[in-house]
Amino acid sequence: MTTVTGMKCACESCLCVVSTNDAVEKDGKYYCGEACANNHADGKGCSHQGCSCG
Repeated sequence: MTTVTGMKCACESCLCVVSTNDAVEKDGKYYCGEACANNHADGKGCSHQGCSCG
């Protein structure tokens, strides 16, 4: 059995790869942070270096 510990953030335009242990889980999907998990409701991106989602 293989355990997945890292995956791409579920936000479509996000480039981040997150650990399933550290991710924000919402609706069964994993996100790199609250901004992505909340579909950028405040208009801000995740602010991780090299990522321009939002």
